[in-house]
Amino acid sequence: MTSHTSGSTLDRIRARQARVGVIGLGYVGLPLAVEFARAGFDVTGFDVDESKTSQINAGKSYIPDVSEADVATEVKAVRPRATTDTKALGAMDAIDICVPTPLRKTKDPDLSYVVLAVEAVAATLKRGQLVILESTTYPGTTDEVVQPMLEAKGLKADRDFYLAFSPERVDPGNPQFQTKNIPKIVGGAGAASTEVAAALYGATVDTVIPVSSTRVAEMVKLLENTFRAVNIGLVNEIALMCHKMDIGVWEVIDAAKTKPFGFMPFYPGPGLGGHCIPIDPFYLSCKARQTGFECRFIELAGQINSAMPEYVVDRVSEALNSQRKPINGSKVHLIGIAYKRDVNDMRESPALDILELLTKRGAEVTYSDPWVPELKRGAHTLASVDLPKALSGSLDCAVICTDHSGFDYDALVKSGALIVDTRNALKAHTAPSIFRL
Repeated sequence: MTSHTSGSTLDRIRARQARVGVIGLGYVGLPLAVEFARAGFDVTGFDVDESKTSQINAGKSYIPDVSEADVATEVKAVRPRATTDTKALGAMDAIDICVPTPLRKTKDPDLSYVVLAVEAVAATLKRGQLVILESTTYPGTTDEVVQPMLEAKGLKADRDFYLAFSPERVDPGNPQFQTKNIPKIVGGAGAASTEVAAALYGATVDTVIPVSSTRVAEMVKLLENTFRAVNIGLVNEIALMCHKMDIGVWEVIDAAKTKPFGFMPFYPGPGLGGHCIPIDPFYLSCKARQTGFECRFIELAGQINSAMPEYVVDRVSEALNSQRKPINGSKVHLIGIAYKRDVNDMRESPALDILELLTKRGAEVTYSDPWVPELKRGAHTLASVDLPKALSGSLDCAVICTDHSGFDYDALVKSGALIVDTRNALKAHTAPSIFRL
C-alpha cells in the first residue's frame, strides 16, 4: 500500500474524520458503535433486522448495557445511524464485523453470517479501507476465509486495503468492565493493517494490545473462553462428586478461595450459557481435528457441562420423590430463564434445556423472569409469571436456574415451596425444602 494511502487513512482516524461501519448490532456491535460515536467518529450501523435499525434511529436501545440516553445523545448529534442497506458500506473508511458465529447441530462452526457480511463488504471494497472481524471463530478464519473473499477482485490485503482480527470481549451485565475499559487485542494481516486497526481502537478504548497475526488474535479469544469452560467443567464435576459424598460444594469453594495464590474460584451451575463459553471450545477442537490433534481435555469438559441440565432434572426428580410425587403431572416453576444474572440474554441458556427436559418428562412448566417477559418455544409462547403469584398457586417444585437480584428469596423460602437451587442463591437459608446442586 502506498504511503499516501496509508497516511490518509491514519490521518482520518487520528482526526476522528473516518467513517466507521459496524455490521451486526447485537450485544457486541451496538456498544462498539456507541463508543465509536462517542469518540467523535461518523458511525453507521448495519443489521439485517429492520426492527433494530429503526429503534436505533429513533434513539432507542434494546441492549441492557447500552442506555437509551447514550443512544439518543449520539443519534441527536447525527453520529450513529443504522440501516439495512449494505450498499452504504462502500462509503465507510473502516468496517467492523460483529455478526454471530453459532454452531450447527453437528457442533461444527457455522460461518454463514460471517460469509454474508464479508460478501457485502467485498461488493463495495475500495482501496485504503480497513476491515476488522470481531466475531469469535477458529484460528485461520481471517486469512483462510475472509482474506480470499476480499481479494477476489484483485485488491491485496495489507497492500491495497487493511485487514485485521480483534476478538470481542463483551460480558453482558458487567457494571465494571465494558467496551471502553476492556483491553483490545488486535492482530493484522500485516504490519500496516495492525497499525491502522490499532489506531482506530486506540481512539476509542483505553488499552490496545497488538499481536503478531490474525491467527494469534483468534487463538487468544478461544484460549480465554476455553479456560473458563474447562474450569467450569472441573467444578461441575466436583459438584457432582460432592453430592455423592454428602459434602457442600459451595462451602468447599468458599474455603478454597481464601488461598491467596494458585487458586481462582469458579462456580458450578445448571449448565453453560451465553454465546461464547458453550461454543468457543468447539471452534477450537474442530480446527484442531483438521490438523490431526484431538482436544480430549477440552471435549471432556464440554461433555460434563452439557450434561448439567439433565443432572438438574434428576435433582428435581429426587426433590419431588421426597414428597412421593413423580415429575409427570407435577407443576414445576423455573425461577430465572436468562443465561446469567440481571441480563435478558437467552443465548444457549441452560434453563431452556431444563424446560425442555422437564416438559418431555410430563411436567407442567412455568417460569418467572423480569428480564424475559415472553419466551417463544416453537409454535408456543410462554409468558413470565410474577414470582409471588406463582408461589401462591399449587406449585409442586421451584427451580432456581438464574439468580436475578430482583427475586425475593426470603419470601420464596418462607412460602414452604420445594426448591432446587442450582446457583446457591439460598446460601443464607437452611430448610428441609431446599435441595442444592
